[in-house]
Amino acid sequence: MSLPAAASQDHADLPAPWHSSSAIRAARDLLGSRLPLIQAPLAGVQRSALALAVCRAGGVGSLPAALLPPEALQQELQLLSSGTDQPYNVNFFAHIPPLPDPAREARWRDRLAPYFTEYGVDPSTITAGVGRQPFNHEVADLVEVFKPPIVSFHFGLPAPDLLARVKSWGSRVLSSATTVEEAVWLQAHGADGVIAQGWEAGGHRGHFLSADLTRQAGLMALLPQVVKAVSIPVIATGGITDAASVRAALALGAGAVQVGTAFMLSNEAITPAPHRQALRQPDLHHTAVTNLMTGRPARGIVNRLMREVGPINELAPAFPLAGNALAPLRAKAEAQGSGDFSPLWAGQNFSGLKELPAADLVAALAEGFGDGIAEQGNAAV
Repeated sequence: MSLPAAASQDHADLPAPWHSSSAIRAARDLLGSRLPLIQAPLAGVQRSALALAVCRAGGVGSLPAALLPPEALQQELQLLSSGTDQPYNVNFFAHIPPLPDPAREARWRDRLAPYFTEYGVDPSTITAGVGRQPFNHEVADLVEVFKPPIVSFHFGLPAPDLLARVKSWGSRVLSSATTVEEAVWLQAHGADGVIAQGWEAGGHRGHFLSADLTRQAGLMALLPQVVKAVSIPVIATGGITDAASVRAALALGAGAVQVGTAFMLSNEAITPAPHRQALRQPDLHHTAVTNLMTGRPARGIVNRLMREVGPINELAPAFPLAGNALAPLRAKAEAQGSGDFSPLWAGQNFSGLKELPAADLVAALAEGFGDGIAEQGNAAV
C-alpha cells in the first residue's frame, strides 16, 4: 500500500480515519517490537520455534505456557531467550481451579459412553487429573530467571502479589478482554495493555467477569468501545488474517494486532495432522463456540463430537476438567487421522490461510501497517 507523500516514517501525518499514529506509537513503545503485531499463543500447536520466527521477522512471538510442565517450560524459555534479542511474550492462564465434582464427572462419562464402546476405551482407566493450572508462585520461580519482556494472561489477571512480582521483573503485562467492562477492569488492576478479543476469535474466550456469552461482541463492535474506554494501548484480535483486516483494526483505533489462526498452517507450527487438514479444507470452515473440549467456551471447527453432543452441553465438567474423559478418544481418533474428538481451534475468518514460513506471513500482515512500518519489519526477515 502506498502512503501519501507527506507521511513521515512514523505516520504522524497520516489522515484520519485510516489509523491513529499515536495509538500505534504507544503500542510499539509498549511492545518494544519493530512491528505492532503479536503472534497469538497457540497452545497445542506450537513451541518456541514459531515464536522465534515471528520475533526475527519483527513481530512479537508468543509462547503458550499453560500446558507445559516445568521442565519443558524451562527448555522453551531458554530457547527463546538465547534465540533472539527481540521482545517475546509468555502466556499463562489466570483462572480459578474448580472443586472436583464426581457426580458431574460421572454424568459426563455416561454421555460419552457410546464413544467409549465404539473405540474400545475402558472409562475406569481414565484418571481424573487436574488439567491446566493457573500461573502461581512455583511457576514464577522458574520464569523469573528469564524475566520475559512481555507476560500475558487469559481469564483476567493473577492475584495482586503475583502480578506485582511479574512487574518487578520489568515485564510488561497484557490480558484479554471480551467486553468493555473487562477492559476497564484490566486497566484498573494493573494491565499495561489490553487485548480486545472479538467474538470471531479462535480458541478460548478470555472472559472473566461474566460467563454470559451474549455480553460478548464481534471485534468491529467491541474494539472502538474499548479504545474509547481505556487509556492504555489496545491490541485487536479476532478475524485478523491478512493486511486488509490489519488495516480495518487500525481504522477502528487499535494500536496493534494479535493474529492466531493464520499462523496455524505456518511451517514452524506443530499443528496436529487432523487439525491442519481441517484448516486446509474450505468445506470444513464452520466454527462454533463449544465447552465440550475443556469445559470453557472456545471457538473451533465443528467436528463430530460438537455436532452430536453440543456444541454447548451443561454436562461438560468445569474448566479444565472436561478434557480428561476425552483424552483417550482423541488419541485413538487422531491415530486414525480423525479430529472427531479434538479441539480444532480456529477463528471465523479463514480467508488467506496459507502454508508458508512464519516470516512470510509476518511480512504479508505488515503491509497492513503501511510502507514505513512494513519496511522496518521486513528488514529483519
